[in-house]
Amino acid sequence: MLIIGIAGGTGCGKTTVVNQILNELPEGEVGVISQDSYYKDTSHLSYEERVKINFDHPRSIDFELLEEHLKELRKGNDINQPVYSFIKHNRTGDTILTHPRKVMIVEGILILTNPELRDMFDIKIFVHADSDERLIRRLKRDITERGRDIDEVLSRYQNTLKPMHQQFIEPMKEYADIIIPNNKYNTVAVDIVKTIINQRLV
Repeated sequence: MLIIGIAGGTGCGKTTVVNQILNELPEGEVGVISQDSYYKDTSHLSYEERVKINFDHPRSIDFELLEEHLKELRKGNDINQPVYSFIKHNRTGDTILTHPRKVMIVEGILILTNPELRDMFDIKIFVHADSDERLIRRLKRDITERGRDIDEVLSRYQNTLKPMHQQFIEPMKEYADIIIPNNKYNTVAVDIVKTIINQRLV
């Protein structure tokens, strides 16, 4: 099994890159795990308390469970991925049965901040995008998909997202094997990734 880690700041275009890779590989050979599914269980907190959590800090992620699940997949075992609700700021209690694949892609803003998880990745990719572009994408997504209002998103960006990006996410570029500039559709970088994957799978 080949495990690929795809990181980068919020709204940088990680999902776009993941989809480009998926489109280039045989169907059924690639599985995707999102870091978002592994936010820690906060059932013991009230909604008001959950809203105050800094979800852009590494301590908000259940890295132990994510590592355990990747190890199980590598052994050829199925896992039950948690389902997370951005509306409730908590896991829903549901799970998604996930089967091992030849290639597993793990994507998320903080996945390269954890040394143990980094060591599990065969290929580490960092998607870079202009900060203004990332903010615009984050605004659109949080308002349309996650029920946020514009003032809330802007406040969170200024007070949490931006400083967390500078402290934890941007420095992780040094661990990346490939840095993809995603200001526009980057076919060259994706072709390189596809070539590496095919070479490793031979």
